[in-house]
Amino acid sequence: MIIAKAAPSRAAGILCFLAALVALASFDAASKHMLAFYPAPFLNVMRYGAVSTIALFLLASRGAPRWSRQPYKPLLLARGLALGTVGTCFMTALIWMPLSEATAIYFTSPLILVALSPWLLGERVGLPQWLAVGAGFAGMLLIVRPGGDLPALGTALMAISAVAYALFQVLTRKLAGKVDSHVQYAYTAFLCLLMTALPAPFFLPDPWPEAADWLAILAMGVGNGIAQILLIAAFQRVEASTLAPLNYCHLLMAMGFSTFLFDRPPDGLAVAGMALIVGAGIFLVTRRNAPRRSA
Repeated sequence: MIIAKAAPSRAAGILCFLAALVALASFDAASKHMLAFYPAPFLNVMRYGAVSTIALFLLASRGAPRWSRQPYKPLLLARGLALGTVGTCFMTALIWMPLSEATAIYFTSPLILVALSPWLLGERVGLPQWLAVGAGFAGMLLIVRPGGDLPALGTALMAISAVAYALFQVLTRKLAGKVDSHVQYAYTAFLCLLMTALPAPFFLPDPWPEAADWLAILAMGVGNGIAQILLIAAFQRVEASTLAPLNYCHLLMAMGFSTFLFDRPPDGLAVAGMALIVGAGIFLVTRRNAPRRSA
């Protein structure tokens, strides 16, 4: 009877994860489109305003934490700061970067996480893992190609975004099982809102959005917030090792949006670089979770 219930729960978790990836990829594509008309800080503050509203509903339904008595407040604040950096840099980079290449650089974050884990998590990294990290970064160089067509500022912002997301994952691991998921969500949402609200008054849209665009911008924010909830639901039902390789469906969707919506398909070298990044990432996940033989 327990096994019969576990299978539907596992399937539901995978479906939640895939739905979250569709929502996130759609948000990125919509952001790329809207950035042609509205400033990045404005779109970001609207995004996190919607996410923070969802956080308020979660706190109201599950109980608000005592903010001053959180023993892990420094880690929670650092986690929020890391994700706020990701959102700000990623959104701003999309002003200049093609969507597929920008997303590919962002997906070097699992490789960065492995490279940082000996110092930040105390984990041992062997030669095969270091070789995979090297292959992934070689893939990034095929995409970026110093002296190529990609803008230096956009590339730098995406690199910062990837490093910040790797730090976000480190902090999420450290908080796992110690702080309720809705509390982590709320801390991150409110801090991201504060970070994006500071520059927003200096980058107001001109002209202001019409009704249809207001609805689209609000829908983007709500969709992004729901995606985060779906991710939490997925990781509650399915182990991370199963879900991690599916992350690269996001990159495939970004390539599709970039090619068919924005008429910016990646060239052959960029596709080869993306394949290296995906292959290295999947190798690291499967290697880390493979059963070890006893001597």
